[in-house]
Amino acid sequence: MVVTISQAKKNPVGALLSNLTWETLEKLDADLAETGAQLTYLDGYLEIMTPLSDAHEEPKNTLGQLLEIYMRVKNIRFYGRGSTTIGTKELGARKEPDESYCLSTRKPVPDLAIEVIVTSGGIDTLEIYRRVGVSEVWFWQDGVISVYCLRSTGYDLVSKSELLPELDLRSLEFYSRMADQYDAVNDFMQSLM
Repeated sequence: MVVTISQAKKNPVGALLSNLTWETLEKLDADLAETGAQLTYLDGYLEIMTPLSDAHEEPKNTLGQLLEIYMRVKNIRFYGRGSTTIGTKELGARKEPDESYCLSTRKPVPDLAIEVIVTSGGIDTLEIYRRVGVSEVWFWQDGVISVYCLRSTGYDLVSKSELLPELDLRSLEFYSRMADQYDAVNDFMQSLM
């Protein structure tokens, strides 16, 4: 199948394609492997995000470092999975989280997925994570963290992490917004000592 740009709904950083099979997704994934594009798939819809900007990558990296510092200081065993692709053909869903973590032990599905939002996409990210079975999803947007916990009926927006209940999210937000990443990480670490 040849996919043309006329099939895509354009957005500032990528495209949204519809009526694509899983096999077409796999072909596009192979074709785009060296480009740095992120692919998100749900029920025949494919969002292709172009290589991400500093406006996305810097807060993603800072947030990941802050969270890892917190877990180390609090002696919480974790395994960073980064943006490892999750999902299957059978689920009709696939996603590369910005950051993801398994807590306590390594698992096929991360316990926590983190998304840094700098543009609005067209695919229901929470539905993908629900199908895959990710316990908790954080969205960081404009320096504010929204936490969603998986229930039998879907995700609920909650006021604090259930995986890390002692973590002060407002503090994490504050340090994630600092202009200097090095200072943010060091200052946060000092605040935990």
